Amino acid sequence: MTTMTEASVREFKMPDVGEGLTEAEILKWYVQPGDTVTDGQVVCEVETAKAAVELPIPYDGVVRALHFPEGTTVDVGMSIIAVDVAGGTGGAPAAEVPAQAVAQAPASPQAEPATTGAPAAAAPATEETKSVGSGRQPVLVGYGVAASSTKRRPRKGPEVTVAQVPDAVRTDLNGHGAPAVKERPLAKPPVRKLAKDLGVDLATVVPSGPDGIITREDVHAAAAPAAPAGTAAESVPQVPQAAQPQVTAPVTAAPAASYDTARETRVPVKGVRKATAAAMVGSAFTAPHVTEFVTIDVTRTLKLVEELKQDKDMQGLRVNPLLLIAKALLIAVKRNPEINASWDEAAQEIVVKHYVNLGIAAATPRGLLVPNIKDAHAKTLPQLAESLGELVSTAREGRTSPAAMQGGTVTITNVGVFGVDTGTPILNPGESAILAIGAIKLQPWVHKGKVKPRQVTTLALSFDHRLVDGELGSRVLADVAAILEQPKKLITWG
Repeated sequence: MTTMTEASVREFKMPDVGEGLTEAEILKWYVQPGDTVTDGQVVCEVETAKAAVELPIPYDGVVRALHFPEGTTVDVGMSIIAVDVAGGTGGAPAAEVPAQAVAQAPASPQAEPATTGAPAAAAPATEETKSVGSGRQPVLVGYGVAASSTKRRPRKGPEVTVAQVPDAVRTDLNGHGAPAVKERPLAKPPVRKLAKDLGVDLATVVPSGPDGIITREDVHAAAAPAAPAGTAAESVPQVPQAAQPQVTAPVTAAPAASYDTARETRVPVKGVRKATAAAMVGSAFTAPHVTEFVTIDVTRTLKLVEELKQDKDMQGLRVNPLLLIAKALLIAVKRNPEINASWDEAAQEIVVKHYVNLGIAAATPRGLLVPNIKDAHAKTLPQLAESLGELVSTAREGRTSPAAMQGGTVTITNVGVFGVDTGTPILNPGESAILAIGAIKLQPWVHKGKVKPRQVTTLALSFDHRLVDGELGSRVLADVAAILEQPKKLITWG
């Protein structure tokens, strides 16, 4: 039997997958001790304060140990996985790990990682044993079967079945008994996060997706009997086109049963939500905010939206009021370039940007994200529609990258999807203006001297009063309003 030397073990440390991030949460392990990995193979998915990303391993070898279980927040620079690059025998298989060793898995980012000579304590025995001898390929949760992406190391001696595993081995990471025969439900990380937020046990959800994958709709259906959850958290900005926006209001009163279990529920603030909270506090107490409002008739804009949907150059693209509102803001910025700026506190200078990275605030299960469209000012209407469609799809699927949320210059937030008339939005840090779109509703309006039903909405523009005075802010808001009331200005001013 070949003895593996410590020199052959490589420790893969948690990298800084963003810019200056200090920690990340392990969402999902795609490998287990004993698996063969190759250079560039994705071994886990982690969530930072900016996005969920997959981490590839930078060398070939056999996985020896996973130092942290899923759900653990790990500091950047700490080792998360040990790999025997010489291909020697790794630690004991998970089915042979004593229950005491399993129960001692690290539970916090401050815990010291397992030593290279210790068994793989962070690998739950239930996941390992249910795969042994089953003949099925390893499954990447939410991504289907990974064809030949990992290999199980051949075991010496007779195969071990689930029934042969001692009860002492069938333990979870806290040392408590857990059925070893229970299959882990298949779901993407954003869906798992949604289920956690709604208090839904994925094991009780009936999957409707391909290959038995649980979808967001399945989670909402399972949560409906207990508490009809509002869908606002999963909404992505898009102005409703109907006179009355379709909004699912959150329940005002929780079911009585919830009071029988606990008086309070504490939710850890981490990842995107933690970063968003810090950024909003910093913005609110650093930049002197001013918000102005204007209520306008957008009936002509909605008619233009319907016409554009029939245009052959716009076929297959996402065409909605948000598209024309974004274009209107870009034209207003072009006419008033000083609004597209930032404040340099250290140098005491105003930095005017000669490009527009247009941010779109999106409420997702992971928290508030503000990805932006790079160089939006240079895009044609079809190109802008395509970019907006990609941004929305990526945000819904939880695949927004850290790079997509950096470098924004001005932002649009759509509170209208919640049926809200208007609001006072807080600036995205580093930007000087943010436009809020209210709900579009059919209202009585004086049109050509007569009171008629018209499609009406309210716009709100918040700006940093250190570099944007009332005149500049008013001009920008007035320009956006004028374009949406008379969309032919998209041509005359554009």
